[in-house]
Amino acid sequence: MNHKNKKPEDSKFIPYEHLDKIGEVSVYYGFSPTKSPSITKADLDAAKDIMEGDHIDDETEKHGRLPLHAEEKIALIRSYHEAGWHAQPQPIMLYFKDPFRGSIKKTGYYRYADLEIIGSSGSIAEATLIQTTRAMLAEEGYTETAVEINSIGDRDSIARFARELTAYYRKHINEMTPEARQILKRDPFELLSWHDESCVELNAKAPRSMDFLSENSRRHLEEILEYCETLGIPYTVNNSLIGNRKYCTETIVAIVNTSANKKDQRLLAVGVRYNGLAKRLNMKRDVPGVGMSILIKESSPALRKSVSKMKRPISSFVQLGMESKLVALSIVEQLRLVKVPLYLCLAKDRLTAQVSANEKFHMPYTIVMGKKEAVEKTAIVRNTDTHAQSVISLDELSKYMRKIEADYWK
Repeated sequence: MNHKNKKPEDSKFIPYEHLDKIGEVSVYYGFSPTKSPSITKADLDAAKDIMEGDHIDDETEKHGRLPLHAEEKIALIRSYHEAGWHAQPQPIMLYFKDPFRGSIKKTGYYRYADLEIIGSSGSIAEATLIQTTRAMLAEEGYTETAVEINSIGDRDSIARFARELTAYYRKHINEMTPEARQILKRDPFELLSWHDESCVELNAKAPRSMDFLSENSRRHLEEILEYCETLGIPYTVNNSLIGNRKYCTETIVAIVNTSANKKDQRLLAVGVRYNGLAKRLNMKRDVPGVGMSILIKESSPALRKSVSKMKRPISSFVQLGMESKLVALSIVEQLRLVKVPLYLCLAKDRLTAQVSANEKFHMPYTIVMGKKEAVEKTAIVRNTDTHAQSVISLDELSKYMRKIEADYWK
């Protein structure tokens, strides 16, 4: 039936710029396609103190180093303030289909897409990035993927770990090659992922960053792992995943291909949290952020085809409590597979904040899930106008919502 509050100017579709076919996946998870920021000379200069020419090549993966790009995060934090993103409802969730303009990233056989969540310090941000990235990679043909994860914690955790790691290596400095000793002088974190023959055994017995996590950092990591378990995502803790301690904090994530086909790229995506970067750039307040860089094969041109519009969501999702939040991402994926979009506020914990956001966009329907529904594997679907509601099993939810959407747009 036609909805009585449907306005004549309401369109079934939302127009988009800067969106491609593979990026459609990210929109279902709440990301907004956005023009990639430009990297300025000032951004590059600021990055020189943080990282030195880090890039993806065979040697990078061979030595276990992560392809992190400080200049991009610096440009992103600058744009966050200059573009007024900080004045918008938080968090800001962005999809960039192209490399940042001026990026030093190589293209070659692969191009990059980036997902960024700025303004959220909660574990749901990492979980959303992991789930969205794996769904995008599945569209690319990578159906067998797993997560490798580590945590270096907050600033205090990092400082404690750095002291212990430095003391450990100095104790064994006579066992190192001259090159390894030079790396130790520069940064013991880099040495931890160095695969020099003299370091293999040393690194195996080296202190682990997770042994020095604060209580908050430990809880943050445990929640991310709980999301992975709930979503059925295979994961391993990889102690050698170490980001640059000058701007990386908390979690470091690598998504790898587990297919038996050795010809396929193994490292498919890398994600890091960069909570401390804004203050390092002398900004007044810190801005929590976490991002994921994804490799997209240039041999799949259909995935890079421009998409000019997508269906407008007519339903929002409200979750109450950790139990429902754990299930939320699987519901989003279930509905994405049948092309039913939702308006999401997963990073907001308070009910009032979620309801306020929903009211702003006048969603005709709301899917509500609390602790009871999460346990019973159901959801409440509520009509905003009539306040009528139905309890629907999660197995039937996609079929039910697809019918509601079809009736609404008749």
